[in-house]
Amino acid sequence: MNSEILVNITPMETRVALVENGAAQELFIERTQARGIVGNIYLGKAVRVLPGMQAAFVDIGLDRAAFIHASDIDTDNETPKPINQLVYEGQALLVQVIKDPIGTKGARLTAQLSVPARYLVYMPETAHLGISQKIENEEERGRLRQLVQQLQEELEIVGGGFILRTAAEGIGEAELRADMAYLKRLWGALKEKMKKQKAPSNIYEDLPLYLRVARDMVRPDVEKIRIDSRENFQNTIDFVRKYNPEVEPVLEYYPGERPIFDLFGVEDELERALSRKVELKSGGYLIVEQTEAMATIDVNTGGFVGHRNLEETIFKTNLEAATAIVRQLRLRNLGGIIIIDFIDMEDPEHRRQVLRMFEKLLERDHAKTKVTGVSELGLVEMTRKRTRESLEQVMTETCSTCGGRGRIKTAQTTCYEIFREILREERAYNNGSYLVLAAQTVVDRLLDEESASVADLEIFIGKPIKFQVEPMYHPDQFDVVLM
Repeated sequence: MNSEILVNITPMETRVALVENGAAQELFIERTQARGIVGNIYLGKAVRVLPGMQAAFVDIGLDRAAFIHASDIDTDNETPKPINQLVYEGQALLVQVIKDPIGTKGARLTAQLSVPARYLVYMPETAHLGISQKIENEEERGRLRQLVQQLQEELEIVGGGFILRTAAEGIGEAELRADMAYLKRLWGALKEKMKKQKAPSNIYEDLPLYLRVARDMVRPDVEKIRIDSRENFQNTIDFVRKYNPEVEPVLEYYPGERPIFDLFGVEDELERALSRKVELKSGGYLIVEQTEAMATIDVNTGGFVGHRNLEETIFKTNLEAATAIVRQLRLRNLGGIIIIDFIDMEDPEHRRQVLRMFEKLLERDHAKTKVTGVSELGLVEMTRKRTRESLEQVMTETCSTCGGRGRIKTAQTTCYEIFREILREERAYNNGSYLVLAAQTVVDRLLDEESASVADLEIFIGKPIKFQVEPMYHPDQFDVVLM
């Protein structure tokens, strides 16, 4: 599978697209005024301890207090101690962000700190050596484990532990030594900084997105990283020469006049990823709905009728949908609980094949996923780890017209509400005439389809009713004014 990473940088934001076989699969956006804070380390202050929830709120200097659970403080025990034995109000805590603030929820924290490099993650508070599960060869795992233990002694790194990242597979002693020496220097500098700070304060901030790409996203199948900013391309070159020089050959400056996201079709993919409806090549389609509690995906056959029978049509649509759904999960960065309603299939073998294919495709996802199976109603239930806001949360806001419902009242409904409001006003005040201010579509209906009802109402109350179009009003907004 051929992969490229496209990096589009402006003063306002950085956008990154992972393109596989010519199609965008993942999108990352970091805005200058609202950078993500996952990985940042803070000296925070506990502001509220909640025994009932076994958690505490911690002030880390943001608008909303962050949240930490007892299990993220007392990590040594399967059953953590009660929260009020671990934290007290006003206590200073050294914490790290593991989830960005999302919606109305504050950031999620842990007391188990870690700082990453290209091949290793250093955990200063935990004496543990872990290896990425994606490194499956037992001989390689043993080689890496032995090498890390040897280097830890040579570099006199006392205490703490390491996690070997997927990128460490096959690398030699020199690369691991460089990573480990860098992490030792970095942690030493952070410890000195901690001594001088008062809570709440920022102790460590992760790299900007375009540098994290060079550190975290380069895998053997990545053929190019194209960066459209000369200055940041040079910054990336300087960074990789210092920390992971093997990445330099895949870096490329893109000087073209045509925007890089336009050239590779990513801009169009971005727009489609914000739509509820996803068209399938067969004529079927998906409907993607995202709420605060969960995301739901509904599969429909649409105009696809197949060549043999209905069961074949449904089976083929579901197979195509499985591929499209996995891509949409990654593109939109949907997380939490996800419910998928594939089209009902009579053949048990068809159901098994669709589910197996879906699970196989999810293996490419870098976010942790878990399919819990098919419910009694035939729904596929799954979870996907959420560490940052979805594309929709980053790029959109709640509609001021519909209030997030996704639907607005019809002009007919608004007309009947206007009639009821006039009757209400007449009972309360019983004087003057009435002027109705409403949107164009509502006034048009009042003067056309509802004109007979308006005439009847004027006779009933014995007063004239006038109408005025307000261009700024949306279809379910109106005012009734006494004249």
